[in-house]
Amino acid sequence: MKISPAGSILGRPYFDRPTVQVARSLIGKYLVRVIEGRILAGRIVEVEAYVGPEDKACHASKGRTQRTEVMFGQGGVAYVYLIYGMYHCLNVVTEREGFPSAVLIRAVELEGQLIDGPGRLCRALQIDRSLNRADLTAGESLWFEDREELLVRGAVGAHPRVGIDYAGAWAKKPWRFRLRSAAVSSRARGTKKQGGAG
Repeated sequence: MKISPAGSILGRPYFDRPTVQVARSLIGKYLVRVIEGRILAGRIVEVEAYVGPEDKACHASKGRTQRTEVMFGQGGVAYVYLIYGMYHCLNVVTEREGFPSAVLIRAVELEGQLIDGPGRLCRALQIDRSLNRADLTAGESLWFEDREELLVRGAVGAHPRVGIDYAGAWAKKPWRFRLRSAAVSSRARGTKKQGGAG
């Protein structure tokens, strides 16, 4: 069954841009998941950017491995991994091939509820490692959508990323973006544990 999107699916060129720019612009867009013909669409309210091999919080800072190989590929592809043996985290690869960067999707508003951590988000949308390397620009089981909902000026706040104290000065980079009107807190239960990605 062909699913008709409610907005414009974000294509490859969207993700081929600088990671921080992509991250900020994803606030207010929708993460869409199709599960057995049912469509779930969560409005993105919090993300984090992880930018290249020099970023000590980025998984690729430790080199090119089997786990991080996907980050070195084309933009618009899913990077899904498991932390603490129980939480899946969804990232979308960004920038040019060979420059490993990604945006972690941290929180969405789904059916009137705030899903406030990357692990909870993946659980709510049934996202696991079977979707690692999925093409998020193809409009199949998981994609990003622009529904042309404009944000007012100043609606997006920039904050340090959470759960990455090991990254030193890189932990202070204001590369976590969130919608100010959303009740998202880095102190929410379980959220800090689920920091660090890309």
